[in-house]
Amino acid sequence: MDQLNTIDHDLNETMTTLATIEEIVQAKESVFGKKGSLTQIMKQFRDASTEDRPLLGQKVNQIKAKYLNAFDHQIRRLEKQQLDEQLMSESVDIFLPGTRPLMGGLHPIRQAEKDLISACESLGFSMVKGPIIEDTFHNFEALNIPDTHPSRDMHDTFYLNNHHVLRTHTSSVQIRHMLKTPPPLKMLSSGPVFRCDSDRTHSPMFHQMEGLYVNHKVTLPELKYTLDALLKTFFEDDHLIRFRSSYFPFTEPSFEVDIQFKKTGEWMEVLGAGMVHRNVFRSVNYNPDDVSGFAFGLGIDRLAMLKYGIEDIRAFYENDTRFLRQGAPC
Repeated sequence: MDQLNTIDHDLNETMTTLATIEEIVQAKESVFGKKGSLTQIMKQFRDASTEDRPLLGQKVNQIKAKYLNAFDHQIRRLEKQQLDEQLMSESVDIFLPGTRPLMGGLHPIRQAEKDLISACESLGFSMVKGPIIEDTFHNFEALNIPDTHPSRDMHDTFYLNNHHVLRTHTSSVQIRHMLKTPPPLKMLSSGPVFRCDSDRTHSPMFHQMEGLYVNHKVTLPELKYTLDALLKTFFEDDHLIRFRSSYFPFTEPSFEVDIQFKKTGEWMEVLGAGMVHRNVFRSVNYNPDDVSGFAFGLGIDRLAMLKYGIEDIRAFYENDTRFLRQGAPC
């Protein structure tokens, strides 16, 4: 009985010092476990007298009822406390402003191309695709560019071999389309082109869009109207535009269109245009006496520079995310 009273006294003092679940479990195991002090005493009951056994059993039951419930209560209390602390640390203040995830957006050139295609389609043009690697017939000869033309020099064109180049314009798409499509037609081609040129307003790879309209009695005023409507739709305001006479081997007469850069007052050439040359019609088996047409080609990169106020074309290709994130989300 003295040993049971000692266990009762020690547990009563120990209960006030237990601060963690681990300490409670350890204290409980040291008394009530298989090798605990109370368990060892209970094994000795068989040696007690018949008169003492009921008293010993009663004392053991009192200790179990008193401290096992107390241990379990302490464990549940600490578990609830830990859960409350965890919930508080993981709680969300619904009154805080939300955090927006970063959203992807169209590259400025891709956005400009999308806007230009939409403007051209509203004028009746349909998109046609073609290869980037071209043979010299579609890229040069069919466009009235002979072997002696300066644009065919190595310092102007990326040659893959003697007969294939990285296309220098999307006009080759027009040739391919005319060879398999009888007139009338009103087509649009767009995509990357390649030339050996690099400075603030030129890039070895840039993006071009070209339009072609072939029908009976197509006139120069129709071309000027188309360009005026296209540029006004794209810029959504009035930029100063000027037409300059020029030369292109695949159009006659030919001219270039300049737009004034509002920030600096500088004029920038953005497209070339003209009436399709008779030799081009002959190369695609069109009768130049029966049909006429106009063609125009514009630099998407340059128009994007003007629309978004970008002064150096190289900013499009430097992959600076601070620059690219200025675009509107898709």
